[in-house]
Amino acid sequence: MRISAKADYAMRAALELAAAVQPPLKRDQIATAQQIPVKFLETILGELKHAGIVASQRGADGGYSLARPAEEVTLADVLRVMEGPLASVRDQRPESVSYAGPAEMLQEVWVALRMNMRAVLEQVTLADVVEHELPSEVAKLAADPEAWSST
Repeated sequence: MRISAKADYAMRAALELAAAVQPPLKRDQIATAQQIPVKFLETILGELKHAGIVASQRGADGGYSLARPAEEVTLADVLRVMEGPLASVRDQRPESVSYAGPAEMLQEVWVALRMNMRAVLEQVTLADVVEHELPSEVAKLAADPEAWSST
């Protein structure tokens, strides 16, 4: 799985909002705290707002906040806004592709891969990350030394 800069920035911005003690936060506060280019952040916040993850408030006391409680926003929610489906093959859903001959079982591999990504990303909320309390299944996966191997 490849996480684009846009998706990484969106996740960090959402986490900054989830951790905010006194929302709303100004765009520049988020940009500075997470070292995100302001123009890039504007686009990201607009997309998150359009998707109902972020809310904005105008005026001197305005800024951005989460539109829903952090406990209700999963990492999958944020990634889907930025990247679309969690797993795709040539811009198609894995169940929509088919292969012949020796490659025939690839479809099942892609579907299983998507299911594993969902098992992590749909289970972890912004609140989990902010509170340093990942679900036990996810924490167990991350604690496995093989998970940290780059091969």
